[in-house]
Amino acid sequence: MTTKPNSVTNKLLEKELISNSQLESINQYEALGIFSLHNELRFLLYLAVLLFTSGVGVIIYKNIDSIGHIAILGLLFALTGLGFYFCFRKAKGFYKEEVVFDSPVYDYIVLLCTILSCVFIGYLQFQYQVFGYGLSSLVCSAVGFFCAYYFDNKSALSIGISGLATFIGITVTPKSVFESEIYNNPLLSYYGLGLGILLILWVEYSNKISLKKHFQLVLLSFAQQLIGICCIAGLLESFWFIFIVVLSATVYYFYKISYELQSVFLFVFTLLYGYIGSNIVLFKFIDAIDFSSFGEIVIILAPIYFIGSIFGFIRMIQHFNKEKA
Repeated sequence: MTTKPNSVTNKLLEKELISNSQLESINQYEALGIFSLHNELRFLLYLAVLLFTSGVGVIIYKNIDSIGHIAILGLLFALTGLGFYFCFRKAKGFYKEEVVFDSPVYDYIVLLCTILSCVFIGYLQFQYQVFGYGLSSLVCSAVGFFCAYYFDNKSALSIGISGLATFIGITVTPKSVFESEIYNNPLLSYYGLGLGILLILWVEYSNKISLKKHFQLVLLSFAQQLIGICCIAGLLESFWFIFIVVLSATVYYFYKISYELQSVFLFVFTLLYGYIGSNIVLFKFIDAIDFSSFGEIVIILAPIYFIGSIFGFIRMIQHFNKEKA
């Protein structure tokens, strides 16, 4: 049987990590066309969690007058407590390295319990104002971080970071970005920068002590979006030159780390934020200098510049994928 080309297995063969017979066995297995339902089942479990929590919200909203607040809080508390009971029973405890449940179903039960905990805390705050102003988001964040590090759950980690961003006044949603929430409130730019830098420092410290090193991609993704968006917002303010330094340092850092982690996501957004930032500075430079006599030349060169930028963008991604492979 003729072996079909496979870059990964051929590299393993070249490095003498596998033999010719093993390569032949791998190619025969791939020729069977067998695929795994693992990802599909995980997606269905994730969808089930979202549908269940959405259904709980709809039931509460439509029957709030007939059920009563105490009954709703009691039901939420009972469901959350029951879920955490099973999670703690099956959990292997806290470890610095990556730990997984014996069954992936419990990862989604942890996610469900984290969401229900946030719903319970939010409902409690809305109805009875138990927590101080804004503290409910901080409590939700603390629950998310606890569930993330104790149960080793990346989804709970995302909830924890989102709660922390909400506490400082930033809503981490695409809607808030398009509605210019940060751009209309310059102070949020500094808060967002602070949180983004704090996340990067936490990643570096976690790597140093080997604490959940597999969480770094999630943490860095949030940090990159926060710093990138806040720097672009800052470039539109009067003290824009400060944000040039921060954005340049950030682009350099994420350029290096994207190669270390071989993350296309980080690399693409590094190029994107660097490109947007450099164009804002370029337009500021053009605006500061009188180019009225060169207006026709600028109009002619502008399409060439943008087409060349797109071509360069694509080439850099192709080069990254080639080195990654």
